[in-house]
Amino acid sequence: RNVSICANLPLVLVTLMSSSNWRVTYPRKHICASKGSTVEIHSEYRYPPRINGYYTTVKKTLWFTKRINEPVDLRTDSDYRGRVEYNCRIKNSCTLTIRDLRESDSAVYKFRITTNQPGGKYKGEPGVTLSVTDLQVLVERSSTQTELKCHSSCKVADPPSYVWYKNEQKMKEETFSLRVSVNDDNSYSCALKGHEDHRSPPVYAPKLLSVSASSSGEIVEGSSVTLTCSSDANPAANYTWYKENLKLLQGPEGVYHFSSISSEDRGNYYCKSENKHGQINSSLLIIDVLYAPKLLSVSVSPSGEIVEGSSVNLTCSSDANPAANYTWYKENEDSPKASGQIFTITDLRPEHSGNYYSPSSPLSLESITVQLRMRWGGGDQHTSLLM
Repeated sequence: RNVSICANLPLVLVTLMSSSNWRVTYPRKHICASKGSTVEIHSEYRYPPRINGYYTTVKKTLWFTKRINEPVDLRTDSDYRGRVEYNCRIKNSCTLTIRDLRESDSAVYKFRITTNQPGGKYKGEPGVTLSVTDLQVLVERSSTQTELKCHSSCKVADPPSYVWYKNEQKMKEETFSLRVSVNDDNSYSCALKGHEDHRSPPVYAPKLLSVSASSSGEIVEGSSVTLTCSSDANPAANYTWYKENLKLLQGPEGVYHFSSISSEDRGNYYCKSENKHGQINSSLLIIDVLYAPKLLSVSVSPSGEIVEGSSVNLTCSSDANPAANYTWYKENEDSPKASGQIFTITDLRPEHSGNYYSPSSPLSLESITVQLRMRWGGGDQHTSLLM
């Protein structure tokens, strides 16, 4: 006979926590936001109301991007200090707010709940991907038109919509790109739709162009002089210096330097400021270089033989800036014989013989000796004139 023996064992009810009873979802899985703006990331969650006869209560909620053994609560993460806020007052939902967004905030954000149940923790996968972009207007210029593109580093499934501004005024266009005239000198910026308070830096052709020389006073030959060209432009301008119509230097600095300026550097200078949005020429910068007399020369008129009783003109010339002053002296005499570029001797006589000179400038004591061939009663005489 079969005997069935049943031990008096306690009845144990085991309730398994099915993952279907735990859930964290995100209405938006990809978010693109502008640098400096504020973003809200929403989550919704659910959990079993009772396990093994024990009611479930939520003990803690947190958002995180990093794990160090355990998820790091954004409220205690030093990278987010003072910029995050949780709003979990609505049942079974929690919203993360991040202010003053930085590009380093681009990350995957996850939400986790912790309950009173053993092992009662649950986080939502795969999370929300936040892309923080620093908007820029890219300029592509051709000979006939300029195309502006609102560039965002966001890589999302649904491309964002854009808003354009012309001279701070909102335009109707909500496209990624904008075409304008090649000579358009207006200012343009863009923003992500919904984040109009955080626009890109404006782009515009160079304006407020100015040129200057490092020496505000007189420029003396041999001194160091720097010419500077500057303008207000975005993107940054490239500069080209010209003397008359001769191209001298091109580059982003807008500086042209003379280590030792010479008289040959005198002239009219100007610079051109140019970016992809347009160009502008500066007004003329007149560079006047002061230098001592040089290339000194003297001429005698009439040339050839000079007869007693005739007249003779001595003319002194030099290259100088400012123009040289001329004073004529006879050697061993303190009083000047004449002033001016031309010294005229009338009724030429033997006592006029001698050495004559004319310091052309206090900065220069150059002189030239001139031989005069004169004829009078006693025959030919030579006289030297020193200038």
